[in-house]
Amino acid sequence: MDDELRQRLRDAALAHQPDRERMLARVERGMVREAPARAGRTRRTAGAPMPWLRVVGATVAVCGVLAAGTLAVTSAVREEGNAQRVAGPPAPAAPSNAPERGRALPAGDGPLWSDGSVDPHSNRFWAQSEVTVKTGEPLSELTVELRIALTGGVNTTGSWRSLPEEDFAASAREEGGFLVYRWSLKPGRTVRAGTHTFAGQYNHAEGARDAGDDDYTARARASGGRAVVGGDFAPAH
Repeated sequence: MDDELRQRLRDAALAHQPDRERMLARVERGMVREAPARAGRTRRTAGAPMPWLRVVGATVAVCGVLAAGTLAVTSAVREEGNAQRVAGPPAPAAPSNAPERGRALPAGDGPLWSDGSVDPHSNRFWAQSEVTVKTGEPLSELTVELRIALTGGVNTTGSWRSLPEEDFAASAREEGGFLVYRWSLKPGRTVRAGTHTFAGQYNHAEGARDAGDDDYTARARASGGRAVVGGDFAPAH
């Protein structure tokens, strides 16, 4: 059944208003006419319907017409209601905004997003701190700086990045009480849109190291201009 036919049937059903008063009046007139005839009649012809049966039949007919009209309206409304329920889209799932356990809260600027975390495979003598940079568009410039506070026994054991090694100039040196890892995109190179990781590795004094004084910064240039993001690391518990 197409939409136009369904709408026409529904409109006709809603417009139908049985004339109940007129029907009942016809029944009453029939009863009045029947009374005088019954008074002068002593015998009933075989096979002829009894008068009270005609009255009951007429009453049933009126109720039938009224019921049919109600059924038509109810069916049309129910059909439309079912169509609306079928057409409704499923409710979207509620998003989760909870940060990952052991990570600092992310920071964003324009197309740039970042996060800092300590690798869960770090141990009582060695650790790896990671900076995650996500960009929604290509970058023509990018410098990532990771600063590890020089608490007991901290010294570098290396670094890496998920982007091509030949695209970056990398360094690690002690500056102002920090072990500073720095990765700078070389001129003429481009960082593609996506998620990228920069990691610094280091030894430290035995025991659980508190990374609460460590921090990082990422500076970039995209088509819309410069962007800067940064943050710190979740302290040890």
